[in-house]
Amino acid sequence: MGLDKTVASAAEAVADISEGASLAVGGFGLCGIPGTLINALWQSGVNDLKIVSNNCGVDDWGLGLLLAAGQISRMTSSYVGENKEFARQYLSGELEVELVPQGTLAERLRAGGAGIPAFYTPAGTGTQVGEGGLPWRYAADGSVAVASPAKETREFDGRPHLLEHGITTDFALVRATIGDRHGNLVFRSSARNFNPLAAMAGRITIAEVDYLVEPGELDPDEVHLPGIFVQRVVRATPGDPAAERRIERRTVRQEGNA
Repeated sequence: MGLDKTVASAAEAVADISEGASLAVGGFGLCGIPGTLINALWQSGVNDLKIVSNNCGVDDWGLGLLLAAGQISRMTSSYVGENKEFARQYLSGELEVELVPQGTLAERLRAGGAGIPAFYTPAGTGTQVGEGGLPWRYAADGSVAVASPAKETREFDGRPHLLEHGITTDFALVRATIGDRHGNLVFRSSARNFNPLAAMAGRITIAEVDYLVEPGELDPDEVHLPGIFVQRVVRATPGDPAAERRIERRTVRQEGNA
């Protein structure tokens, strides 16, 4: 097989993701989410997943499928406002949530993938992000069961900065437009978003691709993420509903206003 990292199906690609695993998942809203891999994980029924992703999909799509099935126990995210089930589970104490400023989350993933254990950032100083006390998990009676700790602070050029830790996960799930058998990936426009960062953070990174090409077909200058960060590649089956690119908020002109 050599450097051929392709696997036959999404189900095979996620088969060794076990209970309690941590996963970094690419996507922003519903843009660029690895829907085929998420669907395969949903069908596997594995529970107690710790997910790091910008958001948790919507109530009936993306990571929202895993959430509704009770398969996620912890989320590290920056935005969670599009999912009513997420809010319900969080406020009832069923789900632990670590909210992270969006730029900080991106850099924590990148740092983890680059082997940087921690870094300082001014984002979040003077707020509960730095001072601690953000509810991570509620108790059934509505009290705070687990709160965020205070972060180490250091001053640079007269300005306070917080110490943030890099993130690494057991697995990463990402979606690319084009990939070759060596795992080199090309993303399309805004679907690039968190995907390269999530891929870097995973110890085992699984990429679903719309188009699979042979090694050498990609110009090296076109590659957004080199194959060294990717361990498995699976092609999204054309026409598979799980690979559908849904629009999170569809806006159209009202009749009569054209």
